Amino acid sequence: QVQLVESGGGLVQAGGSLRLSCTAAGRTFTSYSMGWFRQALGKEREFVAGIGRSVSLTSYADSAKGRFTISRDNAKNTVYLQMNSLKPEDTAVYYCARSKGQWIGVRTSRYEYDYWGQGTQVTVSS
Repeated sequence: QVQLVESGGGLVQAGGSLRLSCTAAGRTFTSYSMGWFRQALGKEREFVAGIGRSVSLTSYADSAKGRFTISRDNAKNTVYLQMNSLKPEDTAVYYCARSKGQWIGVRTSRYEYDYWGQGTQVTVSS
């Protein structure tokens, strides 16, 4: 069983920054790619950013490019999402997830992830 615990959400004004963290319990963290997704009220869960087993391999949704940065610290079993220049449309519950397989690349579909955290609320006021 894998447990993912997110933290770092909150209320921020437009243009502000937040850093989300996701810590995984288990010894196989380094073997899997990780992703951040978000789900706004009334909308489907969508991919935000992903990072491969190698920290050099990342992928971003168009909405996140240039503003968000995903990173991981394998020694701490933690993946981060640094979010800058936040906009009201970034308001959502943010989830981290672990990929189903020990792939080298990053998958962007939520169906390619099997373990999910409980989510952390991010609210951006205008």
